[in-house]
Amino acid sequence: MTDKTSIACALLPWLSVRNGAKAVEFYKSAFGAREVYRVEDAAGSVVSRLSLEGAEFWLSDESPEHGNFSPESLGGGSVKMLFIVSDPDAMFAAAVAAGAKSIHAVKEGHGWRVGRVADPFGHHWEIGRPLDS
Repeated sequence: MTDKTSIACALLPWLSVRNGAKAVEFYKSAFGAREVYRVEDAAGSVVSRLSLEGAEFWLSDESPEHGNFSPESLGGGSVKMLFIVSDPDAMFAAAVAAGAKSIHAVKEGHGWRVGRVADPFGHHWEIGRPLDS
């Protein structure tokens, strides 16, 4: 193939939640997220792109008619988020203070310092860093 255009590749998670507006506020409070894009309909349903120090993810209110269900509707999620930060202890504490549930405290193991929280919308976040960094 002799395509002369360069296409960057990115893989961004998209979380389905109940109450997207509330979720945006949680991620701002818990992780220091910055909202970089938002569309909201008259009923209050949200589609938002959030940035965590340059790492981005999307979220929207669940829409079963489009096959998008929140972990609350499914009784659990099928994907965990891995959030790599320089100070996992501080970020873990901020997430719990903002309303996340501690699944397991930050500790060292398998070459990582990592803990896990469940956010109020049912998504699990591993918060950590490799020990060699």
